Amino acid sequence: MNNLTNLSFIRELLARHDFSFSKGLGQNFLVNPSVCPKIAEMGNAKKGFGIIEVGTGIGTLTAELAKRADKVVAVEIDSRLLPVLEETLSDFDNIKVINEDIMNVDLNKLIEEEFSGMDVAVCANLPYYITSPIIMYFLESGAPVKSLTVMVQKEAAERLCAEVGTRQSGAISAAVRYYGEAKMLFGVSRGSFIPAPNVDSAVIRIDVEKKYSLSPEDEKFFFKVVKAAFSQRRKTLANSLSSMLSADKKHIYEALSENNLSENSRVEQLGMESLIAFSLTLKKLISG
Repeated sequence: MNNLTNLSFIRELLARHDFSFSKGLGQNFLVNPSVCPKIAEMGNAKKGFGIIEVGTGIGTLTAELAKRADKVVAVEIDSRLLPVLEETLSDFDNIKVINEDIMNVDLNKLIEEEFSGMDVAVCANLPYYITSPIIMYFLESGAPVKSLTVMVQKEAAERLCAEVGTRQSGAISAAVRYYGEAKMLFGVSRGSFIPAPNVDSAVIRIDVEKKYSLSPEDEKFFFKVVKAAFSQRRKTLANSLSSMLSADKKHIYEALSENNLSENSRVEQLGMESLIAFSLTLKKLISG
């Protein structure tokens, strides 16, 4: 078994395969020996589960997932890592590596073909530059995923896990909360990676579950409202929505009134239930 957290081994391995890190792909490989086992343990890598991993590095997390789960499908965009992974993961027969951009993968088809009879979870050390798009790609796909356990930049983790209605929350907080429950698991220092990034990271877990009594009839409109409201969060809802959605202020004021909100309400004063209820009312008023 290869020691995938030993710096000497990693440097020798990468040199042998003539591999250099790509800044464009946001490559920072985990070398802290305690982190990957914790991600696997807390990320639903267990019997009865199949795991989708996004980005493999040299396979450090992949191996920990494969030790615990029934099957791991690792989606890696960088073809240069394929021969590396053939070597580092050679002891496992329950890993499939797909050389593809996760944003081009049909997630529902992948799960149907690869994880028959299993529950499915996602575990990944995500590149900082594409954290939110990847998370939203999974959530919006409607794919039957129980949870997403991901390593992200610490600042992003705080925003992703923020309760809607707090100053830390943003449009991404509302989007994540709409689909499930997000919580911070643990922090990871920048020294846990090679090469070391300029910021610290954190691991979060999103348990995917519908939990609100109300549901937007038009999800696209709901997310338009959320995006418009948070893009100009210092303005009142009426001002930000009228300019960003080209909505009539009369309808916005009426929707606020029907939801017992003042004309001076700002988005950070609304929780998720209030946001959903307000968007439902506004949609009906605009549609006439």
